[in-house]
Parts: sequence; structure tokens; C-alpha cells
Amino acid sequence: MRPLTARRPKVMLPVAGRPFLEHIILRARAAGADRIVLVVGYCGEAVRSYFGDGSRLDLRIEYAVQDRQLGTGHALLAAQDLAESSFLVLNGDVLPDEPSLLALASSGPAVSAIPVKDPRRYGVFVGDRGRLKSVVEKSDSPPSNLANAGIYHFGTSIFDVLRAIPLSERGEYELTDALNLLAGSESIAIVELSSWMEIGRPWDILAADEVLLKDQVGKIFGEVESGATLKGDVSLGRGSIIRSGAYIQGPVLIGEDCDIGPNCFIRPTTCIGDRVRIGNAVEVKNSAIMNESKIGHLSYVGDSVIGEGCNFGAGTVCSNLRHDGKSIRSYVKGERVDSGRRKLGVVMGDDVMTGINTSIYPGTVIEPGFRGTPAAVLKKLVSVSQPTEK
Repeated sequence: MRPLTARRPKVMLPVAGRPFLEHIILRARAAGADRIVLVVGYCGEAVRSYFGDGSRLDLRIEYAVQDRQLGTGHALLAAQDLAESSFLVLNGDVLPDEPSLLALASSGPAVSAIPVKDPRRYGVFVGDRGRLKSVVEKSDSPPSNLANAGIYHFGTSIFDVLRAIPLSERGEYELTDALNLLAGSESIAIVELSSWMEIGRPWDILAADEVLLKDQVGKIFGEVESGATLKGDVSLGRGSIIRSGAYIQGPVLIGEDCDIGPNCFIRPTTCIGDRVRIGNAVEVKNSAIMNESKIGHLSYVGDSVIGEGCNFGAGTVCSNLRHDGKSIRSYVKGERVDSGRRKLGVVMGDDVMTGINTSIYPGTVIEPGFRGTPAAVLKKLVSVSQPTEK
């Protein structure tokens, strides 16, 4: 998820107006959970300060610390002293549907699976009459299409198994290794989820916004000037203003203390954080713009994820479509990958500034703190020290 996670843990990335982890917690609560243990490590204080003791969400939240990031099994072991006799384990980057979560909660030991078209990207389950036989990690020839959805129902026996497994080849204690060992001694059900949402790559935020905003009911707590047009479900936070001439097509979510317009066009499935400025004659389409960013006048933002505290010089254009219509290639961990999206603009880290009349190619990734120059052309993977083209 870099560069978006350079200054925050992945679970705290905003999706549809709140951290992704909060969506997971709310669905767990809807499935009957009244106590949550959050295992924190990288930037853990950001999680603690936001969720506190959980009273704001009407449940009890406690914390376990994973002092070193040694894998998913190691993370679960960190919570052993806070575990009850039977419990659910949820990955912080996976959002399950509530009925499937209820089914998992009411079962005995179980794993969750989701059928996928390309199982090569995932670890997959091999089953026999609905019971787990084995887990096969990512493979060019996966034996099934049942991807591991990262949600489990365990008893305390899992901790004995976790202490028995060795370090994997990549130097981690893998929960999947423990599952293979446990499946030899216990009956573990495979529960197929009805739906599943994973935040594993930056553009997954756009897909998640599209899904979650469908259920949004527009609520206006700020000011809408005469002459502004709002169509569909538009939510506007307290202290925000939509100025005359703005045209907004929902579903759109706008946070608090924002200044929108005048004469701008905001298109569906756009999520705007708090204290964001959208200037005159700006068009924003299907994008996520995080807190305190400013999109200068005469700019275009399409199918993009913009970090916190960014500032667009006037006339900055984030292009989002190849002329040949092929899917956009972007970057994960510095490697160029196929995003699978026909339309994808820029993935921009925090505190980036562009100069006036900047052009940004589709799929570009820009590191936090980058400072651009007027009339620059930005493409591929843009580092802080990289010179810009003119």
C-alpha cells in the first residue's frame, strides 16, 4: 500500500469516510462481538488514539503488542493472554459480509474462503466435503479456486500449534503453516463468504469506496449555497460549504470543514476527507482525497488516491486512461504490476506539491514529500529526489 502507508498503518487508511479497520469492527459488532482485541505494531499509537477503549463504538477494545513483525501466526500469539476459549480472528485488511461472519461465529473451528477467478494471487484451501485438508500458498498452479479470506474461528488449541511450527522461508511464523498442522488433528470447516473486500493495493481503496458508498444515505450538515446542484446521495460534514455553481453527482462523501467550489464538478463515488479545498473549475471523478489536501483551480483528478496535506498547483491534470484502452500498469513495492483497472490515475503519498500545469500519467505513484515544478510531466514511480520532465 505504499506510499499511502509511509506515515500510517494500512488499517487506518480512510475508506468511505472512516478507517477501514472501523468498518471491520462495526461488522464484527453487528455479528455479535462485544469485545475486540487489536494486535498493534507499526504506528500502533494511531490505532490506540483513534479507537481508545471502544466505548464510542459501544464495545470493549483491548490491545496486544506485536513487538516484531514476524508473521500472522506471531501476531496471533501476541494476543494469547487476552484470548477466550473460542474466538474469531480477522485480518485488518479484509471486510467480510455480516451473514457470513455470523455463520463463522456460530460454527466450530472454521476458516473462511472466497471463490476467485485468479487464485494464483492467493493462498487457497483444499477441502473434502466441506472440511479443510490443507492450505496451499501462492502458486502458479493452485489446486483450487477457494482463496483464503483471512477470517477464522479458533479455540485455544491454535496457540499450542503456533508454538510448534518453525520459521518459514521468509523468516515468519505463518498462520497458514499452523492451519496445515491443525487440520491433521481437528475437524475444521470451510465457510464460503457471500462477499469479500480486500484492501491490498492502493487502487483497492477506489473499489471499496464504490461498494460502500452504494449504501450511503445523503445527509447535509454543512452549508449549500444557492446555485449549487446536488444530485443523488451527497453527504456533507459540519463546517463545510458547497459554493454556488458546484455540480455534485452522488454518491459522494465530503467531510468536515471543507471548501468546495465555486463552479466545480464532483462525480460519483468520490470520497473527500476533512479540511479539503476543491477550487474553481476543478473536476473530480471516482477518487479518494484525504484530509487537508488542496486541489487548485482548473485541475482534473480522475480515479486517483490522494494522500493527506497535498497541494495541487493550478491546472494539474491526473490522466486516468490509456489511448489504447488497455488496463493501467502501476507499482507495488517498486515493481511494475497490472492494476487490472481500465481507468486509474495517480497514487499520491502525503505532503506532495505539484507545480502549475503539471501533467501526471495514468498509474503514476508519487512518494510522500515530493515537490514538483511548473509544467512538469510526472510518470512511473516518482521519488522525492527525482528530477521532473518538462
